[in-house]
Amino acid sequence: MDSETLSRRTLRFVNVAHALDHYVLLIYPTAVIAIAAQTGLGYGELIGLATGAFVAFGLCSLPMGWLADRFGRRNMLAVFFFSYGLSCFGVASAGSPTAFALWLCVLGLASAIYHPVGSTMLVSHARRLGRDLGVNGVWGNFGAAFASGISAFLAAHLGWQAAFLVPGALCLALGAAFLALVPGDGEGGARAGGAAPVIAVSRPVALLCVFGLAILAGGMTFNVTSIAMPKVIDERLASGLPLALIGSLTTLIFVFGALTQLAMGRLIDRFSLPALFASLSVLQPIGLGIAAATSGAPLLLGLVLTIAALYGQVVLNDAMIARYVPAAYRARAYSVRYFVGFTASGFVVPMIALLHERGGFGLVLGTAALFGLVIFVSALGFLTLTRGDRAAALAPAE
Repeated sequence: MDSETLSRRTLRFVNVAHALDHYVLLIYPTAVIAIAAQTGLGYGELIGLATGAFVAFGLCSLPMGWLADRFGRRNMLAVFFFSYGLSCFGVASAGSPTAFALWLCVLGLASAIYHPVGSTMLVSHARRLGRDLGVNGVWGNFGAAFASGISAFLAAHLGWQAAFLVPGALCLALGAAFLALVPGDGEGGARAGGAAPVIAVSRPVALLCVFGLAILAGGMTFNVTSIAMPKVIDERLASGLPLALIGSLTTLIFVFGALTQLAMGRLIDRFSLPALFASLSVLQPIGLGIAAATSGAPLLLGLVLTIAALYGQVVLNDAMIARYVPAAYRARAYSVRYFVGFTASGFVVPMIALLHERGGFGLVLGTAALFGLVIFVSALGFLTLTRGDRAAALAPAE
């Protein structure tokens, strides 16, 4: 197979896998509303059962880059498809809180494969880094967006188990197709995307610390908003809405994130990454602050601003690793990036349950706004630290 065909096929499956990764992980936060109605258990108790899934999502990201280097990225992505499908069937079979917690943990382990492996494959086969990262981000965003709407529809009409069985079957079918159509890793478009010149920096340790802090805080805001949104809409927009309508509104909000990712992909190819980082990060504390203090239409506006900033930031973070980290270390860098972001953010599930019981979603979203402020301060620090490097790079041309 020629390299261009291999790249096109690889990128298509990587994009679909990104959509599924976010879709499947966000089924439970919507399905839990139907499960609570069926079992009589409280929302706080049931949502807490997902803690293992989100902790495993981040914690198990760390070894995935190493496993991809050892066994091949294509083989690891195939494992992702098949293990994700089987874990969906496991959750659908759960009949007790213990079984839910166990299978959700397995699902989180399977979900941990995608980001370190898929991001490295994407950068290796990309032709235009910003554009392809933006498109990939949109796929992931639409996966998150449609998780609430489709899961709510399936749970309302076919039972909550169907919300897991249908995507589980799709994952297995895609895994078989991937093995048949993508014969190996190959080099693909690496010369265009993966071989993009690395940006030299004079203070790498300081930049790493600032960027790591932003990743840590960003993981918190990302998961707080994504997990809590269906219930936020249920409680603070208009109580008594049908589950299907709650899911549809959640989906509509996530669509704005997809539009931001497309725009960010274009901007990455044209403007300075640190400047984009600082400009985008200011939207998170503003959006979360509005959502925490309001209800009704202003609440929706705050959530839209937050989701736009969150999903634009995901694309930007991946681009920063692609441009600041040498190709030989990228798989491991993506592993560390998602380990830091998703492991700590996995603990937001019990945090949501605790804060919701004590102060409702005003307290939950207000706490998330503080994490958003940390991201903004970190972005300003990154911009300041790289200002001298950009001036030095321009000096010879002047």
